Amino acid sequence: MAAPTWTLSVRLRRARVSADSFAARLAADRVRVDAFLSRAFDARQAPAPRLEAAMRHGLLVGGKRLRPVLVYLAGRALEATDADLDPPAGAVELIHAYSLVHDDLPAMDDDDLRRGQPTVHRAYDEATAILAGDALQTLAFEVLARAAHPRLPVLMLTLARAAGRDGMVGGQALDLAAVGGHPDVKALATMHAHKTGALIRAAVRMGALTAVDESDPRVAALDTYAQALGLAFQIHDDILDVTGDTRVLGKASGADAARDKPTYPSLLGLDGARARALELTEEALAALSPLGDASAPLAELARYMIERDH
Repeated sequence: MAAPTWTLSVRLRRARVSADSFAARLAADRVRVDAFLSRAFDARQAPAPRLEAAMRHGLLVGGKRLRPVLVYLAGRALEATDADLDPPAGAVELIHAYSLVHDDLPAMDDDDLRRGQPTVHRAYDEATAILAGDALQTLAFEVLARAAHPRLPVLMLTLARAAGRDGMVGGQALDLAAVGGHPDVKALATMHAHKTGALIRAAVRMGALTAVDESDPRVAALDTYAQALGLAFQIHDDILDVTGDTRVLGKASGADAARDKPTYPSLLGLDGARARALELTEEALAALSPLGDASAPLAELARYMIERDH
């Protein structure tokens, strides 16, 4: 059953108390992680300039930076410093960028537009795009390893599992297998928990583990938040593919239907998909209770993630 709309509305109104300052903080975090990522490129001379340009195109041209923002917000809620959070924030965005470069390839989704710009294989060529994705992925682990954090092994393991066969890559395989098929809602949720949700959960977990040991009960609370939020985010993405404008989305709308890909609107209808996204957001907000007032920015981000228009 969908969460009562009035209950969610009350929670979101509370989250909106500092909406203006949150918007400013969101913009500042985007600038911060972009500066960190730019420094990762500027630190040494590139041996292959065309590859370097393609990597920058796939990483630094646009993007909401939601995953690094989640690292920052989860870490700050547990009193981590921004300087300590920069490497995991940068690493998770590098993994996300690599996945988009490869998802857009002709062998995958064959997209021409990403973040309002030509996809990497269109701006350069297919072989360069493959190499750029590979290089972005390995750079993620280099950036994280250089941090020398006392919990580096668990941070590396968290990111590797989320990115690989047990997470994002496994989810992409399920996604490809589902094209033209008729999975039920449970199977669709499993696919999205891997393809999209795993990296969102990793972002929150890495932020938390930068601050505290994994035995801290707040880490489990944040994981529950991230698990619900990740699926709500993907459902809203499915909705935007139906209702969104290509000029606003920065990518082609209607692409899922054109490829005969199963989505929440195709299984539940638009109203049913919206209700499920609201229900999951309510679950995410409820999970934040153990963190008290420190969780307010995370609650505000949950609102943003199901109300965004791109």
